[in-house]
Amino acid sequence: MSLRTTPPPRRLPLLVTADGDLLDELLRLAAAGGTEVELAADPAAARARWLPAPLVLIGHDQAQACLRARLPRRPRTVLVGRTGEIDPGWEIAELVGAEHVATLPAAEPWLVDRFTECHADAPLDRPARTVAVLGGRGGAGASVFAGGLAVTAARARLRTLLVDADPLGGGLDLVLGWEELDGLRWPALTDADGRVDAPALVRALPSRGDLVVLSWDRGDLLALPAQAMAATVDAGRRGRDFVVVDVPRQLDEAAVVALQAADQAYLVVPAELRAAAAAARVVAAAAPHCAALGVIVRGPAPGRLKAVEVARALGLPLAGTLRPEPALCRGLERGEAPAAGGRGPLATLCRRLVGELTGLPVPGAA
Repeated sequence: MSLRTTPPPRRLPLLVTADGDLLDELLRLAAAGGTEVELAADPAAARARWLPAPLVLIGHDQAQACLRARLPRRPRTVLVGRTGEIDPGWEIAELVGAEHVATLPAAEPWLVDRFTECHADAPLDRPARTVAVLGGRGGAGASVFAGGLAVTAARARLRTLLVDADPLGGGLDLVLGWEELDGLRWPALTDADGRVDAPALVRALPSRGDLVVLSWDRGDLLALPAQAMAATVDAGRRGRDFVVVDVPRQLDEAAVVALQAADQAYLVVPAELRAAAAAARVVAAAAPHCAALGVIVRGPAPGRLKAVEVARALGLPLAGTLRPEPALCRGLERGEAPAAGGRGPLATLCRRLVGELTGLPVPGAA
């Protein structure tokens, strides 16, 4: 089954307001800045486009509604209103995560410049495809699958960022056999709360060829702020061709940020009855935040449970299956990255999925 083979639409600034007069003024300023915009009358309409948007303007009329909706914090968010309606505005702006308060008409030139920046950033020949991966239960193999996707994308000459969003997962650098490579890990970046410079991030992270990895170390357990995840995903979308995020099953705010930013999410589920039952809970929590969610069913199937039956029980499209691969397990213990050789069931599935997601040819085994 093909899942979203066409490139994503160009990302546009998002205006969140139901005030017709304010909307007219913002549309005029966007036109002066040379960019189109997307419109949302309220937070419910804005949610799916909240994180991918390069710039979000919240009208003063929707500030309280956005606060109640608990939308994740993100960089480049502006609270907008007219003189007398929004002054001083900073208290509610801080609560909703807005970096700036723009009071019209005084802020009109500044807003035109912000729209112009979005127009300059927009013409990307191949916008980064963002994929989220999560497990239906513990030990499902989601981290190995995420690593395989990232390795396969890098082998296809796609500049790839692999992000470990699971503080309890042990570290994706271990999955790749990269634990000895120098570079920043999450503890050094958890204070990021704004727009991260994409080239600087790539230079700072552990890397080999076209693949860079942001993982955890084996130090003290730290919470991952949603702002840091939003800034990192934003940098990946701007500076890379392909982004893979390994998401924990128990969703925190940072995991929700990653899911909402993903073009496609995959749930990895072993072909077992209890695993399917556990995965149903994960689907209930994750599906509201996903643009598209498919299931990868992994063998063996001790009770001969079929992949289509698992997908049907979860109410998800079947994105692929994985046969048992003993050589993969042995290779991981030796520090070999998953799918690095381009052979085996995991590599074959990852080639197909990366090809479907990007529309590009993906090379087979070397």
